[in-house]
Amino acid sequence: MTDRKLRGAMVGGGPGSFIGPVHRMAATMDGQAEYVSGVFSSSPEKSRDFGKELYLEAGRAHGTVEELIEHETSLPEERRVDFVTICTPNYAHYDAVCRFLEAGIHVICDKPVTVSLEQAYDLKKRIEKSGLFFSLTHNYTGYPMVKQARHMVRQGEVGTIHKVVVEYPQGWLIGMLKNQQGAINPWRMDPAKAGKASTMGDIGTHAENLVRYVTGLTIESLCADIAAIVPTNPMEDDGNVLLHFKGGARGVLIASQVSTGEENGFNLRVYGDKAGMYWLQEDPNYLVIKDPSGFKKTYSKGNDILCEAARKAGRLPFGHPDGFIEAFANIYLESFRGIRALLEGKPIPGDLDVPGIEDGIMGMQFIETVVASAASDRKWCPWVS
Repeated sequence: MTDRKLRGAMVGGGPGSFIGPVHRMAATMDGQAEYVSGVFSSSPEKSRDFGKELYLEAGRAHGTVEELIEHETSLPEERRVDFVTICTPNYAHYDAVCRFLEAGIHVICDKPVTVSLEQAYDLKKRIEKSGLFFSLTHNYTGYPMVKQARHMVRQGEVGTIHKVVVEYPQGWLIGMLKNQQGAINPWRMDPAKAGKASTMGDIGTHAENLVRYVTGLTIESLCADIAAIVPTNPMEDDGNVLLHFKGGARGVLIASQVSTGEENGFNLRVYGDKAGMYWLQEDPNYLVIKDPSGFKKTYSKGNDILCEAARKAGRLPFGHPDGFIEAFANIYLESFRGIRALLEGKPIPGDLDVPGIEDGIMGMQFIETVVASAASDRKWCPWVS
């Protein structure tokens, strides 16, 4: 039975990590789970020291993944972990997911899912064979107003979509170059750790995923221009992509980490023959709808007129903002619903609203198509599959 908190382990997310604390806050926000074990650093000593900071039970902060799995699988069922969160650099995702699946432990993984499309396809086979739960933390799909936007598109309120514009401008790399205190770890600029793409793998995949989640459109072909605007960067830090979607819609995707002064200006605009819509991540509790006459209507988070999914995703009344961590927590709530079902011998609920391995595969297809297009003399590159 699962009339208790789920027990989790974490791989990565230790000293100096940005995303580790976000995962820990999100997973535990609603009282559904607690972290009881982990490998928090590639340094065994740092990992064990960090476990003390989290007040883990002695002996449950480990030096390696192998050590963690060996220890957890030796424990009685009522004590061992139910799931693992993997928030390491990209290159370590594949091996860690494989090991935990083999150990019979459910997996929640950061994106992008792997560093190659081949690895992503292989993980799909392993996940299906294992019968275990797997989800991917494309957390922006957890925002209430993103779910409202998706609902309105599905209900036909936007009409036939003819254009999509998605932008994700950040400026943190400029700050890093100036050695400002608190700059983000530069492993994303190391191809051995990040994979084939840096900025496009980090935030470009979020942009592609958000478009597909809200609109249901899938990319047919694209024309990409990516560059290292900062000459010393070994990987791209900026990208502009023209999109052709199946069915005829057109789109533009911009992802940049050298947009000076920008913080996290992720935004989505969808234009149909009945209405247009706009959502901004830095002001996430509002969704703006425009009719052909230019009349604007703003939907706000926490309002009773919203769809069921949007109401469910909000925790506070309107006027009380929900934010990034709450959206992340919604991914965990849905993941826990799937994990609990399997622990109780039931199938995963058919209405589960959480990104999975198919989203991971699409993300890797996006990365590889962008890289192929940018390196090609052809104007348009077909979707890599």
